[in-house]
Amino acid sequence: MSFLNIIGNSDAKDYLNKCIENKHILHSYLFVGAEGIGKLLVAKEFARKILCLEDSKDECTCKSCTCFNGKNHPDFYLINEDGENIKIDVIRKITSKVIEKPIISKRKVYIINDFEKMTKEAQNCLLKTLEEPPEFVTIIIISSNENAILNTIKSRCMTIKFKNIDNDLLYDYLINDLGYDNISEILLKSFGGSIGKALRLIEGKEKYNQIDILVDNFTKKDLIEVIQNSMIIYDKENIFNILDYMIVCFYSNYTENNKYLNCIEYVNKCINRLKVNSNFDMCLDSMIINIWNELNRK
Repeated sequence: MSFLNIIGNSDAKDYLNKCIENKHILHSYLFVGAEGIGKLLVAKEFARKILCLEDSKDECTCKSCTCFNGKNHPDFYLINEDGENIKIDVIRKITSKVIEKPIISKRKVYIINDFEKMTKEAQNCLLKTLEEPPEFVTIIIISSNENAILNTIKSRCMTIKFKNIDNDLLYDYLINDLGYDNISEILLKSFGGSIGKALRLIEGKEKYNQIDILVDNFTKKDLIEVIQNSMIIYDKENIFNILDYMIVCFYSNYTENNKYLNCIEYVNKCINRLKVNSNFDMCLDSMIINIWNELNRK
């Protein structure tokens, strides 16, 4: 994969390409931006270019790129690809091996994904390596929550801000490159400029069509029937995506009826309560009743 195959964030990709072209590779980078907008994909391609033995070409068959594409490069380390919590033992292992010289390439590259899931103890353990890195090491930190990163860590990294993907660009990519169809305007807005979120929501597109009907029925059906039909949203695994989608639905009706703004507030209150582990069913029950009452208030 080359940067050309990764949609969005042309400014970030141009800057990283210039780093490669000018052979000005820093020891530490911090990639920050919303979840699912391509930060990890860009980091991997940047790592491949750093390690390449033949001028970092997009299509390269050198030993380094062959190993990298085969996912067995001895000088490349991807930590926490699946977004789990990062404990101090993982960082201790990195700091103990970081001084070892590269085997194939002239440099070694470490990518640490979802860095905000690292404990402060583990961040402090990494700090010394960032302060005095071996000359052949580059560390790329990826995070969707910059506030969860210690200032001492951030101050030692070149921060690169990633932006949400423009809706027109995202729509074109989903239709023309991935072959999806029938993506409604409401569904597109609910993606929030995130290709990762888009793919997750598209997989459940049928469910979101039913949520469209549920939102529409708040003003057409009595409360008992709405409650019976609302079981579609009682999905703990996907609840925050569902509630985000409902907000977009209500906001699309805002120009017709100001009551929809109050409905959005009820959904936001539900989200906040669920985040502090309030009773799942009670939160949704209360939200549904409040929304119905609001939209049917004379």
